[in-house]
Amino acid sequence: MPALTQYFVASSLDGFIADENDNLDWLLQMDGSASGETDDLYERFFADVGALAMGATTYEWILQHVPDKWPYPSTPSWVFTHRRLAPVEGADVRFTQRPVPEVHAEMVAAADGKNVWIVGGGELVGQFLDHGLLDELWVSITPVLLGRGAPLLPRRRTSPMRLESVTSPQRTFVHLRYSLR
Repeated sequence: MPALTQYFVASSLDGFIADENDNLDWLLQMDGSASGETDDLYERFFADVGALAMGATTYEWILQHVPDKWPYPSTPSWVFTHRRLAPVEGADVRFTQRPVPEVHAEMVAAADGKNVWIVGGGELVGQFLDHGLLDELWVSITPVLLGRGAPLLPRRRTSPMRLESVTSPQRTFVHLRYSLR
C-alpha cells in the first residue's frame, strides 16, 4: 500500500479545531487520554507516520505547551512559515516557504514508505487539499461547542469523501476516518 498524506485532528462538535485565540483548553479538559481512548488511537496512527507538516502557529503552540522536549524527535518535520522561527535542538525540523507540492515530494521521500501527517490545520491543510495531496481525514469529534474559532477545514469540498471507519470506544469522542480518494 502506498504512503498516505493524512490530516489527523480533534474537532469540536461544531467544527472548530481551536478557539478564536488558538487555545486548546476545551480539548485538553477531556478525559479521553485518562481512559486510553485517544492515546491508543493516536499511537496506532503515529506508528505509521514517517514525516510531518505543520504551520508556524502549530509549531509555536507545541513549543509553548511541550517546552521540555520536541514530541517528534526522530520524525522529519517541515514547518511552513514566512517568519523566522527558532529551531529545536536535536530535532529534524525543516523550515520552508516553498510551495506545498514541491515540499510534499520531499516529505514522501523522507517518510520512506510511511505516511505523512499534517499536524494542526488551517491554511496549510487547505493548501494540501487544493493541490489534491490529502488522502485521508481522521477526525476525533469532541463533545463541546465552541461557536467560533479555527475551522476544521477552511475550504469547500463538494465531492463526497468515503467513510472508512467510525469508533467511539469510551463514549466520549467519536473517531471518524474518511478517504478523499
